[in-house]
Amino acid sequence: MNIIGNIIKTAISLTDTLSSDTDPVESQKEVLNDLLHTARKTEFGKKYNFKQILESDNPEEEFQKTVPVHDYDKMYDEWWHKVADGERDITWPERPDYFALSSGTTGNTSKRIPVTSQMLEAIRDTGIKQVVSLANFDLPAEFYEKEILMLGSSTDLKIHNDIREGDISGISAANLPFWFKGYYKPGEEVARIDEWDERIEKIVEKAPEWDIGALSGIPSWIELMLKAIIDKYNLKNIHELWPNLMVFSSGGVAFEPYEKSFNKLLAQPLTIIDTYLTSEGFLAFQSRPDTKSMALDVDGGIYFEFIPFHPDAIDDNGSVKDTKNAVNISEVKEGFEYILLISTVSGAWRYVIGDTVEITNKEKGEIRITGRTKHFLNVVGSQLSVVKMNDAMRYLEKEFNVTIPEFTVAAKKVSGEYIHKWYLGVENQDHLKSSKVGETLDEFLKSVNKNYKVARGKALKGVEVEFVSPNTFYDWIEYQKQKGGQVKFKRVMKEGEFEEWEEFASKQSNEKLKV
Repeated sequence: MNIIGNIIKTAISLTDTLSSDTDPVESQKEVLNDLLHTARKTEFGKKYNFKQILESDNPEEEFQKTVPVHDYDKMYDEWWHKVADGERDITWPERPDYFALSSGTTGNTSKRIPVTSQMLEAIRDTGIKQVVSLANFDLPAEFYEKEILMLGSSTDLKIHNDIREGDISGISAANLPFWFKGYYKPGEEVARIDEWDERIEKIVEKAPEWDIGALSGIPSWIELMLKAIIDKYNLKNIHELWPNLMVFSSGGVAFEPYEKSFNKLLAQPLTIIDTYLTSEGFLAFQSRPDTKSMALDVDGGIYFEFIPFHPDAIDDNGSVKDTKNAVNISEVKEGFEYILLISTVSGAWRYVIGDTVEITNKEKGEIRITGRTKHFLNVVGSQLSVVKMNDAMRYLEKEFNVTIPEFTVAAKKVSGEYIHKWYLGVENQDHLKSSKVGETLDEFLKSVNKNYKVARGKALKGVEVEFVSPNTFYDWIEYQKQKGGQVKFKRVMKEGEFEEWEEFASKQSNEKLKV
């Protein structure tokens, strides 16, 4: 009998039953009030007169009128550089405990994002809410006795001006609650290993010692780890080693692109639970089955705003142009897409996090991530979002019986005319013809995006497809010295970076042919 598991499961179910449904609108009003009150005496709070905002008849409306929208560059150049230089009480009281280093996607200079003690507490609280929500997934009692393997960045954090810094996954793992450490793998010693390949090697070595019930991490890196374990021990699938593996918590990126290749490593399907952990905070998690949406943590120290998303809302660099039409959670509409803004207990204010989201359930405060503002392809009016690109990849997988876990695309000038050049990460490419795949991809996008169809009749003169191994994408990330952690591959590249990528991909393919 799984006595301990039954006790834990019963306690979680009881906690979930006793907790009342949170009202997103009222919770968000309280969060904003707390944020403004706590930061009212900081430099930022004095400049934008938080005291006056708090005393107004409508603090939410006054907040939007008074405080400008900030992207990272504006926030850092005007405020956070002082924090990085060691100054106190800038955008949040005192100094942060950590800096989360983030480039978001490969090829960008690392950003320093403050992480305060209040944010760490908020991240832990949101994690507990996610654990409590497991009661909704009808998992067996034995699951609650199994170990959880969290694959993130190293917990061996560096020091900058007396503040520790590293990837948010490493910071979070270094601050796990004491009661969780008995379940946590790979353990503190292995998690401190800085070099990703060395850490994976140690995980592979220790894998037979563990009874893993759940995995957590970026799908691409989890998949590479599972393949390494399967190869090492000559397994048919990972369940031969970990028969009790039941759950995968996918962090910060949609799981669908990886589903087909991921399932090849399993004997039975896993319960997939999406989470939305970013360098700026733990924003949302999937709280119930039978949905691909995540519930915003509306009472967890983050205030959310939403700018209606349309092609003219961003410029060619993916920066937000239209900042005057932001709405709060009481004003959003289901089925509409928005650019997400956050204000947080780490001193981010009306901060463009860079993601676009769709409101899927207003009453429950649920969203799904639809893409990145900088991953929106509109150079010649094609208006392609990552969602449409992902849909196209799933269509190609069915049409050609392949798996495409990775891809990237750019608008490229050829003989003075623009084309879309796609690189698809495909195993077993021998039966594929790039011209046929390109034609199918083109026709699908025309059928689901009228702006793309119009562009194809005007300035967008062609579509080219090239196949590379999925490993080429991971090799590129390693080449950029950003392997592992929260790093995701760019779905859309600018021309200059795309030239470098093409040169790299060509070199990798030639080296593979030589072997």
